[in-house]
Amino acid sequence: VLFISHPDYAKALLGRGDPKPDFAYNFVVPWIGNGLLVLSGQKWFQHRRLLTPAFHYDILKPYVKLVSDCTNIMLDKWEKLISNGNSVELFEHVSLMTLDTIMKSAFSYESNCQTNRDNSYIKAVYELSYLTDFRQRCFPYHNDFIFYFSPHGFRFRKACKIAHHHTETVIQKRKEFLKREKESEKIQKKRHLDFLDILLCSRDENGKELSDADLRAEVDTFMFEGHDTTASGVSWILYSMAKYPEHQEKCRQEIKEIVGDRNTIEWDDLNKMTYTTMCIKESLRMYPPVPGIGRMLEKPITFIDGRTLPAGSRVGLSIYALHMNPNVWSNPEVFDPQRFSPENTSNRSPHAFLPFAAGSRNCIGQNFAMNEMKVALALTLLRFKLFPDESKVPIKIPQLVLRSTNGIHLFLKKLE
Repeated sequence: VLFISHPDYAKALLGRGDPKPDFAYNFVVPWIGNGLLVLSGQKWFQHRRLLTPAFHYDILKPYVKLVSDCTNIMLDKWEKLISNGNSVELFEHVSLMTLDTIMKSAFSYESNCQTNRDNSYIKAVYELSYLTDFRQRCFPYHNDFIFYFSPHGFRFRKACKIAHHHTETVIQKRKEFLKREKESEKIQKKRHLDFLDILLCSRDENGKELSDADLRAEVDTFMFEGHDTTASGVSWILYSMAKYPEHQEKCRQEIKEIVGDRNTIEWDDLNKMTYTTMCIKESLRMYPPVPGIGRMLEKPITFIDGRTLPAGSRVGLSIYALHMNPNVWSNPEVFDPQRFSPENTSNRSPHAFLPFAAGSRNCIGQNFAMNEMKVALALTLLRFKLFPDESKVPIKIPQLVLRSTNGIHLFLKKLE
């Protein structure tokens, strides 16, 4: 695998439609199936076109209240946890919050996963995320035969069965509901159109709907991609705020001016969070949730400097290295939100900052993710002052998403 970390190389690679290499996603396919993340060619193009309406801003608007509600549940838990004076490990709580958000927005499912960890589906999703990460890091488990007959392989198959059964049941129930409610106007009267409604109502140019296998793959892909990545983003942003209190305070003051006495965030608030958005982007630069992506070249490629690679080559784009490239970013180790001011952004290659990749295969849910990060950060800063736990400095580790080997621990102080 050739790894690249320069914007010009990234632009050349992502400007094409090359598929993702098998080795990068093989371990997760038994869980999520062949959804948008791993598809290529004409079928990928068809699915991408069918799914794009699910991320239109009219659809995303009602999700803001859902994210607010889910974040407030998490913050209520933190209020109880900080009474003993100990620091709080964020990642687990944030991960449950983003999972709760996805469950509610993807298929209107009330899991109570933040307060009730006994839900079998929630346990299965957690187990699958952990085991996929673990398998990637354990070299002998790269062999399908060894993994299949291992205790971890048994746990993985058991969790897959539970997750697939749940998704299939939800899809079947919704299909029956839509049969009873034949007129689409009746669907519109729901409190919000969810991801599953849009998938079930989607038709290709020949009027053909998605198959049951394709439906399940897309819902499972959305679950996988939408909760762990956003949890990583939110956790590292909160850590950045704790580490840089002057930026934390500036964000807090901006948010207070926008929301006033409200304890929820509304759609119209999001675009007003100018400085907060710059801080979120700077945190995504320093701690990209997806540290790297890969492509398998279908045809030869020639880069801007004349160097070439033949068809069949595997190319990895290290987003982490790109974001820390000193030839692109001055003092890359310094947290500086002004990098993302309009004037500084206009003088930089658009391929220098790629938390959501770029090109035709960029992240379809990037607006959903950015909105969720803004809401979670804003509500947290309105309720707590954040301080780093200097005895437990996080140690970055690039897995499927960017995590910390020892968790992300912060001290929280309730604001009056």
